[in-house]
Amino acid sequence: MSEQDTICAVSTPLGEGGIGIIRMSGSDAIAIAARLFRPKHVPLDVAGTHTIHYGHIIEPATGETVDEALVSVMHAPSTYTREDVVEINCHGGMMPLWRTAHLLIASGARQAEPGEFTKRAFLNGRIDLAQAEAVMDVIRAKTELSHRAANEQLLGALSSETTALRDRLLSLLASVEAGIDFPDEDIETPSGGTLESEVAALGEAVQELLAGHVYGKVVREGIATAIVGRPNVGKSSLLNSLLKQDRAIVTEVPGTTRDVLEDYLNISGLPVRILDTAGIRHSADVVEQEGVRRSIAAIRAADIVLIVLDGSSPLTMEDERVLEEARGRTAVAVVNKSDLPRRLGNLAWPEIQVTLSCTTGDGLERLRRTMVDMIKRGAIAPREHAWAVNQRHRTALEQAKASLEKALISARARLSPELLAVDLRDAIDSIGLIIGATYTEDILERIFRDFCVGK
Repeated sequence: MSEQDTICAVSTPLGEGGIGIIRMSGSDAIAIAARLFRPKHVPLDVAGTHTIHYGHIIEPATGETVDEALVSVMHAPSTYTREDVVEINCHGGMMPLWRTAHLLIASGARQAEPGEFTKRAFLNGRIDLAQAEAVMDVIRAKTELSHRAANEQLLGALSSETTALRDRLLSLLASVEAGIDFPDEDIETPSGGTLESEVAALGEAVQELLAGHVYGKVVREGIATAIVGRPNVGKSSLLNSLLKQDRAIVTEVPGTTRDVLEDYLNISGLPVRILDTAGIRHSADVVEQEGVRRSIAAIRAADIVLIVLDGSSPLTMEDERVLEEARGRTAVAVVNKSDLPRRLGNLAWPEIQVTLSCTTGDGLERLRRTMVDMIKRGAIAPREHAWAVNQRHRTALEQAKASLEKALISARARLSPELLAVDLRDAIDSIGLIIGATYTEDILERIFRDFCVGK
């Protein structure tokens, strides 16, 4: 496979729909499409850029009409990939899309790899690596806030901040290296306290970007909220009530939930990832034991733990085990079945407690408000214009921070400027990894392998 190949892929979800789109990119895209498309008016090979044409996809060998279609023609470099791009708008069924894609491949295109269109956009200089990552963040956004953060990154907000920081590092390195290369010339270079303050200021700028990692993790993955408790206290009923749909099976039989169920809830603009867990109790059933193990793992991984208790019965040993497993976590005691006479005694922990009834719905809104308050009080509060730094960015920034800390030590100790220059170069390379000024094939593979094929 080569980056010079013309590639194609279905860019819309498979299945029935009003429309389906096949995207093709490469130097032969227009010529290949022209072999299969019988236009009503203008042939594709003489069509102007950014025009759309009505006609039919034809099987070249038999002349059979495969589908009625609209074909968009876009000439390089003003396209998503900066190559010639053709988009074929077919009917949305699997058969017309599959047959058309098969004909394109038989006529000289090849099936695109996951994310290859966006990878070409990066390699051809239309977007940088941070913007390429933001493409999938836009697609996967689950709330308005996560969509806004992804859009800001796609439009270059994080890239601009990172590029400005890298430019400052390059300017400082150029000054230091000028003093090394031309020691006898009258060249003004930073030294002493000035050099220390500049390196320290760069370290602070890196730290500010690092602060966006928690925010980025939340807007991408959601606030992990585990619903835990012993069997038959109403965990699945609580999940269904919060989601306002029958997501989990609810029965009077204890142990119905055997695995962790996951769904998303929008609270205060942030995606809350709700985890309904298996009831925690002693069991000889191997499958149920595995469910309990996963429930405990969910407690340890959650940002918020909702401990569901049956308010109509006294605290049991199984309840006490759940409370102990959740001790030390950010937790809420959700006392369910408030529509029945209360027999549950007072709880010493957790401090935050909400009484409700999943049967009547009383208290559910109070629980939602409680969760909003917890989110706003913590480090995961919604913030405007905070860069959604991901794990890859964080690793690069931590490497840059470590290099700048070494550079600061060298500057304070008045060590050789050559040592300082080495650390500054390392910091520049690390920052460059975020936007792709420096990269390896392994980095590109890890970024684009999770993309959908048509993107």
